Amino acid sequence: MIETSARLLALLALLQLRREWTGAELAARLEVGPRTIRRDIDKLRRLGYPVEAAPGVAGGYRLGAGADLPPLLLDDQEAIAVAVGLRTAAAGQVAGIEETSVRALAKLEQLMPDRLRRRVSALSQSTSAFSLDGPRIDPDVLVGLAAACRDGMRVRFGYLSRSERATVRLVDPAAVVFSGHRWYLLAFDLDRDDWRTFRLDRITSQLRHDGRAVRRTPPGGDAAAFVQRQLRRHREGEEAPAGRIRLHAPVAEIRPRLPAGAVTVEADGEDTCIVTTVGPWSGRFLVWAALLDVELELLGPPGLLAAAARVHAGLAPRHGPAGPPADGGPLRW
Repeated sequence: MIETSARLLALLALLQLRREWTGAELAARLEVGPRTIRRDIDKLRRLGYPVEAAPGVAGGYRLGAGADLPPLLLDDQEAIAVAVGLRTAAAGQVAGIEETSVRALAKLEQLMPDRLRRRVSALSQSTSAFSLDGPRIDPDVLVGLAAACRDGMRVRFGYLSRSERATVRLVDPAAVVFSGHRWYLLAFDLDRDDWRTFRLDRITSQLRHDGRAVRRTPPGGDAAAFVQRQLRRHREGEEAPAGRIRLHAPVAEIRPRLPAGAVTVEADGEDTCIVTTVGPWSGRFLVWAALLDVELELLGPPGLLAAAARVHAGLAPRHGPAGPPADGGPLRW
């Protein structure tokens, strides 16, 4: 069995892990009897932890909220996850968060035991990241929209459209979505009576609440998937459309090998997947495809097929095709 002091820490960690536990569940996890659990709960209360109890068969224990709540407990893997998140945030697109993330990471390292501090310190000292080009978003806008989604508040804000026209939008927000490159708001636009996707870096004024929103489910039920489809439609309508290839390898093998901010990877059966560029395709897309050393088919657009055919012909003029397939089908490489 766990010694008393260690058991109290383990009990506190369990209470922080989820909202409510029954006494029997806690006893089973800690391999002690229900009476020991009750005594340990009393000890935590005497130490200042606001542990609440609900009586009866369906009752249980939960850790209450309060200004005097003692420090949060994290296990090794949780602490490393927080450190990685803070390190990543320092190179993110949220304005003003870099210095705050570095300070928080430094404080976290000071609280860690030596064995864990060495691992996290290695992460901080031996890794680096570059910032993505492009506009930064206001953290107050990000937090305000997330709160509006959670609380069901209707929001009005100034917005710069894709044609650089200043507009005022009144929306019922549904979700904030991060694409890996930009932040978006998925919301129902009241003036247009339809769903719309808004880039957070194009919001030009403070958010103003305008009463209660109508709770709506995004089309298809998945906000992130809907935003991804909308972005793809916009890209395909641009002068230089996105490039698409089919790879004869499963998603799990390909996804870690490609930059998430530049392409999306979707399953196309069990052993094939479709890779689509985020934005217009470029010559680098062909280089990535070739370096994967996987059988592939270039699906389009026609300009991508023509460029690939020219590269293929230049590398193997006696065997490669002189141009894209005559039937307009995909070019196999």
